[in-house]
Amino acid sequence: MSLSTVLAPAPRRAAPAPAQPRAHYAFAVPQDARLALARGWLWLGMAALVGSGLFSILLVISRTPGVNRWLPAADFFHVALVAHVDLSVLVWFVAIAGMLWSLNSGPARMRCGWAALALAGAGTAAMALAPFAGAGEPVMANYIPMLTAPLFIGGLVAFALGVALLVLHTLLHAPRLGFAFDGSGALRFGLNAAAVATAVALFAFAWSYAVVPSSLEGKAYYEILFWGGGHVLQFTWTLLMLAGWLWLASACGAQLPLSPRLAILMFALALASVFVTPVAYLAHDVGSVEHRALLTWAMRLGGGVSILPVGLAAIVGVLGLRRIAPQARPWRAALLSSVLLFAAGGLIGIFISGSNVRIPAHYHGCIVGVTLAFMGLVYKLLPVLGHAAPQGRLATCQPWIYAVGQLMHIVGLVWSGGYGVQRKVAGAEQVLRSTAEVAGMGLMGAGGAVAIVGGLLFIVVVLRAMRGSHAATGALQGVR
Repeated sequence: MSLSTVLAPAPRRAAPAPAQPRAHYAFAVPQDARLALARGWLWLGMAALVGSGLFSILLVISRTPGVNRWLPAADFFHVALVAHVDLSVLVWFVAIAGMLWSLNSGPARMRCGWAALALAGAGTAAMALAPFAGAGEPVMANYIPMLTAPLFIGGLVAFALGVALLVLHTLLHAPRLGFAFDGSGALRFGLNAAAVATAVALFAFAWSYAVVPSSLEGKAYYEILFWGGGHVLQFTWTLLMLAGWLWLASACGAQLPLSPRLAILMFALALASVFVTPVAYLAHDVGSVEHRALLTWAMRLGGGVSILPVGLAAIVGVLGLRRIAPQARPWRAALLSSVLLFAAGGLIGIFISGSNVRIPAHYHGCIVGVTLAFMGLVYKLLPVLGHAAPQGRLATCQPWIYAVGQLMHIVGLVWSGGYGVQRKVAGAEQVLRSTAEVAGMGLMGAGGAVAIVGGLLFIVVVLRAMRGSHAATGALQGVR
């Protein structure tokens, strides 16, 4: 060994690579005319929830002997149920989508966006007023229950045209993402994917309308008409919910164990399954069992596989927080309750057999899971839109009250479904023979009452925040 070798300095060890931070999902909200359009969509959503709440009260009145004879229709229970479902699911979901897409769109002229909101608002008003016109029969079709009154049909058409304009505006002015594999890019990709899914759903509705035999009438006609597009809309709601989970978890301060690349992959998988829809229309008749089976398979593949990793990442991230800011507690409550209800609905779907009330238990759980995620996003975005931030015990307890009520509701339905209680019937038509059947439906009713209270509390919290003001400096912080 040479002297130079001995005296040579020892080679430096490479410094350890810095730990990579976990993903943070957020993007800056624009501070321009897009905020006003987003506020408009939020107001439409809140109006729909208020109308839905009023119809839920009318549902109770329609079952009350003596009082129900003052209602405008003999079968007002099903008439009110149609309006209640369409307002609380279809209009509310589309309004939240419009709010999110408005915030996600690039700078552009807002004429198309405002025209979409005006058409959707006019259509919503017509659908809400139609039950009091005293004409038309209720049709309890899947996805979009119908009232055959001309005013309701015209309102639904106007609403659909508004949605079409909204999607057109969103796709034309969607931000270019390129290779933005960060949290912001992942969220924007998810919102853009939801808009594409909605475009495919509108395409499916139009295709079904063109090919459904005109000889069909009533429920058979509307069931086939709305099945394909309604099925695709579930991808829209799921994509928006998944984006909402990531957004809310990061807003709570969680660093999620899910990379943006993997999140984009999950969104892309759900979106890819949407394009099974044209194949189903080309390969099979719209009224065939094969057509329905292919669409159902696509939903299980794209939706089911994508939901699990995103939901687990959100839960792990939030539960790992040691401290959480007071203003973030309502967001955390909405997120955790949303995942809980959606998971319950998914598990129930595995055990469905036959046509009984387990089916509404399944989709009530999933729909309520989406609704709770949207409630959390509304709480999060209210300060950004220029309103006060919902805080305090009422805002934090509201998601749990709503979730517990809905969980009681679906557990009661599952219980009764085990005894074969049929769906879409009420009163004596349910034919409750045993004490267990009565107890199950009683639990369902009690849970429904608690859920109504939770829904009304959400309206109270949001309207109270809308009446307040928010400092401009807080609004400029966006949603980071």
